[in-house]
Parts: sequence; structure tokens; C-alpha cells
Amino acid sequence: AMSFSANIEKLKPSATIKVSTLAKSLVAEGRDIVNLGAGEPDFDTPLFIADAAVNGVRSGQTRYTPPAGLPELRQAIADHLGARAGREINWKGVVVSAGVKQALFNTFFSLCGPGDEVLVAAPYWTTYPDLVMLARAEPVTVFGAESNSFKVVPSDLEGVVSEKTKGLVLNTPCNPTGAIYTLEELRELSVWAKGRGVWIVSDEIYRNIYFGAQGDTAPGILNLPEDDVGKFILVDGASKSYAMTGWRVGFSYSGVEIAQKFTALQSQITSNTATPSQVAALEAFRNVEAASSAIAEMGVAFRRRRDLVIALMDRLLPGVPYIQPEGAFYLYFRVDGLFEVDENDATTWCSRLLQEHGVALVPGAAFGDDRWVRLSFAASDALIEEAFTRIVVMVGTGAAV
Repeated sequence: AMSFSANIEKLKPSATIKVSTLAKSLVAEGRDIVNLGAGEPDFDTPLFIADAAVNGVRSGQTRYTPPAGLPELRQAIADHLGARAGREINWKGVVVSAGVKQALFNTFFSLCGPGDEVLVAAPYWTTYPDLVMLARAEPVTVFGAESNSFKVVPSDLEGVVSEKTKGLVLNTPCNPTGAIYTLEELRELSVWAKGRGVWIVSDEIYRNIYFGAQGDTAPGILNLPEDDVGKFILVDGASKSYAMTGWRVGFSYSGVEIAQKFTALQSQITSNTATPSQVAALEAFRNVEAASSAIAEMGVAFRRRRDLVIALMDRLLPGVPYIQPEGAFYLYFRVDGLFEVDENDATTWCSRLLQEHGVALVPGAAFGDDRWVRLSFAASDALIEEAFTRIVVMVGTGAAV
């Protein structure tokens, strides 16, 4: 038999990508599928960004850049973060990567190894535990109270922290729940982590997709008083805010010394993020006026869809528990009350929904709890309504859309 390295023995393919790949293959077979499995905006990349990349390609901006990215892009990201933080941000702490997955890989691979543990706030984005395991460390899943939208608090962490704990992964706004940590909740977690000497890895990729006061963004680690924050890595990128998922532009922001380690690692793995993608991202981060209006426009649609899914849940699936989405574009709801006699998990339930009714959702196994499912509302109102119609047909609540 083929023998593989221990590096990958626990590795599983991304569950969210798996669902969306299956849905796409069913569409290719001619099936009528409503795919609410994907974690990407359904909008095209704004034209001002695409045009900048095309012009860059035509004018020869197609050569290598330094591994950490174009210095002017790193500076533009630092300015963007500085505007967010209300203070000067050192651009040398910014490392541009091929999507946030690479920024997270750099983080765990550089900070953790055999014998280390990383606390992962759950429900978690499917990729965190696998990246921790790739670094030969152990992910430790921590759920907050369901009544608190599963958000973790220091007392939850106290139960599982040990001398092996190296880091804590937070995602706010959260994929899959849409929950948001308030500034005070983030402060308490930061103070706890600082006191314990634990790194905070804060994934804020959905920060601009926020349903609080119009024009606001969700609070993040840079909004905290610096005295309350110890060691941290912030990861974010262009994918969700600017509808640039396929361009693959993420970044990390950290202390300069650790940024240099990420750069050295990346110089040996992928080197620079694709140059045309960096040129596109430079326009996205630098042209603040055009970017703000694109974000606001998409924000209006996301907010409307968020209100729509909540109205549909309340009307058509009364009594089915769900987490109130305050950001991102997901509805996380609990389906164990809807299982057939022979169903024990959401994976089986989602499989029946896809095969028999043509709706793709992601089962909670991907996020650490297989009684729940994630529905992406980054889709047209008509598709969202059609999905709910089909779900209602399957679970037979008898309500009419």
C-alpha cells in the first residue's frame, strides 16, 4: 500500500469546497440546483478594480514582486488598517499572501509545532483545525453558550487552557454563525490571552459585511487599547469585502519580526501572490472612495437578504433554532429536530436535501457540530426564496411561501 507522510495523515479535503464542487457537478449534469453552499459574494469584482488589473497586465506589471508583496500594496493595506485603528500602522508588519488560507498557514506553521495546542473558537471555519494539524499541533475546539451565539468568553477558555496552549483563533464576524464579538467581549478575551501568554489569531475577513449601524464595520482587534492586547496576528484580505475571491489576495498584520518569518517561509513556498492580483488589490485598498461606495452598495443587498432569510425562517420554519446573523452572509440553523428516523446527522440530512430537492447547504460537521447547517445568503432574493420553498417541501411544515 501507498504510504504517506504523517504531515498529511489527518488532513481532510475542505468540506465547504466539497459541497460546492458536488453542487457544481450536479449542475453540469443538468440538475436544477440552488447552491447556497458557497462562501463567496455573488457579485462581480467592481469594474474599477478589474480595470486596474487589466491595465497593469497590459503595461507589463507581470513580473515577480518581493515575496511579501509590492511595497506600495503593503503600505496601502497599512493605511487601510491605520484608518481602522486610528493610529499609525507599520507597513513592514503586513505580509500579502495568496488568500487568507496562506496567511493562516504561515501563522500556524511558524508559531506552532508538535506538542503545542491551539484553542479554536467553535463553530469554526472548516479550515482552522486542519491547518493547525498540518503544523503538527493539536486543535482544541471550544464552544461558547448557544444563548450567546456560541461566542466564547474567558471562563470557557479557562476550562481547556493548558501549558501547551500556544494560540486562540477567533473569527469575527463569524463564519458560519454570523455572530460578532463586541469591543468589550474582544477586550476581555485579549486581556485573558495576554495574561496567559497566548497568541490571538484574529480572522476579520468579513469585517465590512456588518449589519450594525449603517456605514460601520464590525469591531476588531485593532480597535482595542494597545495595553490590553498582547501577541496577535490579524488576518484579512480582499476576497469578501471587494468580491475578489478568485483573485486570491489575503494578508497578515503582525509584529515586524514575525512578519519577517512569514516572508521567509512564503519565499520558499509560493513566493509572491500573483502580480496582477496585487495590482487589483492595490486599487481596491488605495481608491478608498470607489471602494467605500462598492462596499456600501453590496452591503445594502446583504442587509436586505439577511432580513429576508430571517423573515423566511420565522414564517416557514417556526421553532427551528438559528443564530441571529449580525455580520457575514450566513444563516446557521439547527436541523436535528427535522431528521428522519434513520438520520443521525446534518450531513445525511443535507445530502437528502441536495439529492432529492436540489438545494446545497453545508452540514455542521464542517464547523464542529453536525446538528446544524450553514446557508449562504450571498445569492439573489429569488434563489433564497426558492431554496426555502424546497426545504419546506422536504420537511413538510405545510406553510406556503
